[in-house]
Amino acid sequence: MTRNVTVGLDGSPESRAAAAWAAQEALLREVPLHLVHAEEWPTTAAIPMVGPEVQQQWADKVLADAADELRQRHPGLEITARRLSGRPAAALPVEAGDAEMLVLGSRGLGSIMGFLIGSVGMATVSATEQPVVLVRAPKHQDKEPRAGSGDAEQPDTASPHRDVVVGLDVYQSCDKLLAFAFDEAARRGCTLRAVHGWTLPLVFSYAPILDPGIQLEVGRQFERALSDMLLPWRQKFPSVQVVERALIGSPGQQLVYSAADADLVVVGRRLRRAPLGGHIGPVAHAVMHHSAAPVAVVAHD
Repeated sequence: MTRNVTVGLDGSPESRAAAAWAAQEALLREVPLHLVHAEEWPTTAAIPMVGPEVQQQWADKVLADAADELRQRHPGLEITARRLSGRPAAALPVEAGDAEMLVLGSRGLGSIMGFLIGSVGMATVSATEQPVVLVRAPKHQDKEPRAGSGDAEQPDTASPHRDVVVGLDVYQSCDKLLAFAFDEAARRGCTLRAVHGWTLPLVFSYAPILDPGIQLEVGRQFERALSDMLLPWRQKFPSVQVVERALIGSPGQQLVYSAADADLVVVGRRLRRAPLGGHIGPVAHAVMHHSAAPVAVVAHD
């Protein structure tokens, strides 16, 4: 299959917002947009008045309506659509196997409550090896979310994109994560903010009086490690302005706070091909549930 941006559609306002975001992302990447509806329908015995034909017609209408609306907004965008039968958490990762990313809708409940991901969304993220972007619906449905925008109501300016924020762990290799984040910032022509959250080892909590110099020195060490990690990527993407922040505190909380006004926040998750399925770490889990901005989850070794 041709490289594309794939988006999962279920007819909800959240999935329509995801499709609108994905369409603009496809234009940025100059690739087609692929709309997918996946559903494991109940048996007709469970819903006797709804047969397979009605179910399929409804799914086809969801796809057709979304495709027509997006073609009107973006006449030059190539759009394909496909209806699949099966569990979304299993079917969507397979369908997006050759895609540049999979985009899903998430229910936004505000900056305090965050995203309501749901079991299907979480299972899909953990099973997908391509980057997965979670997009929430704008407050007003007549507004279209910009690609990478967590606030569809913000007026356009001379520079339509705000920052991309990436959360990093200086103890781990993050090449795939950094490649995605730098590429997104380069396409948008915006600043990339790299954030590493850290805490002092537990042993320091037992000290009756903590020397402030210790915290300062540890902070400088993390700042140097972050700079070293970013240096080769700065050289590879010289046009991208980079802001580095090593912040003391919970990594998940620091990343959510840092991304409050961002176009996109990028987090990683470790690939673990275990019998019980994929893995989503605590930082990615926190950001997925509480970020106001769209969240890109990038799987990496």
